[in-house]
Amino acid sequence: MVRCIEAFKDFYSVETQHQQLQWMYSLGSCIIIGKFERRSIKIIATTCQTAILLLFNVSEKLSYSNIKKQLNLAPEEIDGILYSLACDKYKILLKIPDTTTVTVSDDFEINFNFTDRTGKIKLPMPLLINEKKKPSDHNDNDKDRRHFLIDASIVRIMKAKRVLHYKMVESECVQELEGLFNLDFMEIKKRIEDLIGREFLERDREEVDLLRYVP
Repeated sequence: MVRCIEAFKDFYSVETQHQQLQWMYSLGSCIIIGKFERRSIKIIATTCQTAILLLFNVSEKLSYSNIKKQLNLAPEEIDGILYSLACDKYKILLKIPDTTTVTVSDDFEINFNFTDRTGKIKLPMPLLINEKKKPSDHNDNDKDRRHFLIDASIVRIMKAKRVLHYKMVESECVQELEGLFNLDFMEIKKRIEDLIGREFLERDREEVDLLRYVP
């Protein structure tokens, strides 16, 4: 994956010299099939959650340090991802010892007894450690990051649907970002208006509450 990212960075820097490319791994999603003892489960996960789960295709048990080394991510990112897999709503991984915090001395293995009656789950978004400790931090960097994540979510939703009612855009955006931070509809409304002003979106000429994606 790293080689693919670097290759695209090289391509992008040549094609677009006046814009900076920033990768938001938390916004990527994958659908994988988990084969557990009771049944197979369709799992919707982020890119990094998927990368960790795929490590267990070749190893039955992995240590924290081993996972960190193979993914080459910052400790606060690894902690959040492992927490979402082993300590959150869906315990896909078993953590040894069985505690509610992730530490560097932990070991992990697949929870083969995991099951879900629907046969399909969406893993919660992993949080960074500083986001857990400072959920109300409103400095400039945090504000810019929020705007970037909301904009990216709206554009991705609209690019997939092409035409969508205003309220549906708000609802899907809240659902997609609910694991990252608290989000209200007024904030989404402001970001939609900003995207309209920057010509990423446009209103339908006959129905003002209908939004259209601008290719």
